[in-house]
Amino acid sequence: MNKKFESDWSKAVSFSEQKQILKRILSFAKFYKYYFLFALIGAVLVSVINMFLPRFLQYYMDNFLAYKSATWQIIYGVAAIYLIGLFLKAFLQFSYEFTYALAGEKTLEHIRRVVYSKLHQLGMRYFDQVPAGSILSRVTNDTMALSTFLGMFSTVLIGFISMITAFFAMYYTDKAASFLILIFIPILMFVMWLYSYLNSKLYREYRARNSLINTKLNETISGISVIQQFKQENRVQAEFEKINNDQLKTRIKLIKMNSIMLSPLTSLLYNVALVASLAYFGFPLRTSFVAAGVIYAFSNYVQSFFNPISSMMDSLTSFTDGIVAGKRIFRILDETELEPKQSEKSDAVISKGKIEFKHVYFSYDGKNDVLKDVSFTVNPGETLGIVGHTGSGKSSIINIMMRFYEFQKGQILLDGQDIRKFSKEELRAKLGLVLQEPFMFYGTVASNIRLYNQKISDDAVKAAAEQVQANQFIEKLPDKYQTKVIEGGSEFSMGERQLISFARTLVTDPKVLVLDEATANIDTETESLIQEGLARLRAGRTTLAIAHRLSTIKDANQIIVLDKGQIVEKGNHQQLMSKQGYYYNLYRLQQNRA
Repeated sequence: MNKKFESDWSKAVSFSEQKQILKRILSFAKFYKYYFLFALIGAVLVSVINMFLPRFLQYYMDNFLAYKSATWQIIYGVAAIYLIGLFLKAFLQFSYEFTYALAGEKTLEHIRRVVYSKLHQLGMRYFDQVPAGSILSRVTNDTMALSTFLGMFSTVLIGFISMITAFFAMYYTDKAASFLILIFIPILMFVMWLYSYLNSKLYREYRARNSLINTKLNETISGISVIQQFKQENRVQAEFEKINNDQLKTRIKLIKMNSIMLSPLTSLLYNVALVASLAYFGFPLRTSFVAAGVIYAFSNYVQSFFNPISSMMDSLTSFTDGIVAGKRIFRILDETELEPKQSEKSDAVISKGKIEFKHVYFSYDGKNDVLKDVSFTVNPGETLGIVGHTGSGKSSIINIMMRFYEFQKGQILLDGQDIRKFSKEELRAKLGLVLQEPFMFYGTVASNIRLYNQKISDDAVKAAAEQVQANQFIEKLPDKYQTKVIEGGSEFSMGERQLISFARTLVTDPKVLVLDEATANIDTETESLIQEGLARLRAGRTTLAIAHRLSTIKDANQIIVLDKGQIVEKGNHQQLMSKQGYYYNLYRLQQNRA
């Protein structure tokens, strides 16, 4: 376990922090308060029945059985009333438990929906820094822990009600004996506090290790082909076993603590309290005889008093688990690394597609600039080629223009207006992006092109596919545009997936076309299919094209060459070749390799 892991997760959650987390969790439950209120009423009625039944039998024992005056009618009547009470108790118990569970599930669904929505508001930098497995663990495992946590409240709620009603029943049965039982409460409260404090530290560690397991699983499944290709199975297996064994050790610590401080300790205190009460009733110096019915009823009330405490102690595991899970979930909800803000109420429209970068600086970490004083202008309908070695800042230009990241200095203008003044909907509608690695969603070819936008007709889908030459292979598929696509689109070649990605972008008819090395992974034959389509598509559209193959941007109106985040050369293909500089050498190198 690394030092950062220890510093983040090995500390116990303080009482004030637990209180704050609890308050935030309950704020989600308030939307279903009437469900919880109904459950509370049902729990109170069950506790009243639990108080009434022993008292009823006490009266029967002391007034009829003790004097042998119970007739068959009385015996059957008592049995019938007691049975009715049991049935009524069972019905009420089912009603409030069902209602409470329903409210808990609705609250859980609400929390998961809010977390999922927040993830879509976070900036790309957050996902660069947090492993996907950790995020998955928080949305799935931690929200399920909250479900158990909410269930714990039902146990605690019923426990407190049962304790209160049991104490009142003991008080009216025998005042002195009831105060004798009350002495044990401070001891139990101290044990509960101590367990909650110590166990929270272990549960934070347990949850964090669970995230590490999910992260390792996600990484392994995603990279299984590379693992098998380079025979990394043994290394990966060893790493997973270490994480898994560390998780086991943490779990064993939890089991040891639970074994000592939960049911065994509570049972011991209950038996001591019961012995103390029986000793009190049988004390030799007592001047009055204690009826058997009183001892029976009081013993039942002692059991009713301590049983909820045992359940409440057991539920403390869920409490600490829920507190830790809540803390991890609220880390997402409190995350401030949001996507760059836009003027959502703006009615600004991108009508021409003119792009201007003016002395733009950008850094991913806020310390090291990856773009330095970048300036260029692309007029409407023109194509700008962006060239440079890996890490020169090519994709960073695309990232800040698409508003995936916020730039620090300078201006980016679209049609003469600051890019921040356009609404996010306007930017996404008018800026079309094609990435180097296309992603396919589960569905059909048609749904992957229109992305479930029902405003896009089937004719528009087919027209977009034809423009990028994708129709040539789609028409050969068994069900053509309705052919099923599994997640990732692994049944298609990289070139076919990229053609579908082109069609997906172009079907929205963007004003600005952004190509992030879109043809880098396409074979020469497939590339020749789309070049003609791309030439037609660029007509009337402003295009930014990051080029891996320089031959694809020879006809660009302007080409900029980046090196270490700065523009070192600028011009069209002929002008740059005549300079015999960076671009010239790179182009000649590619031609020689070809």
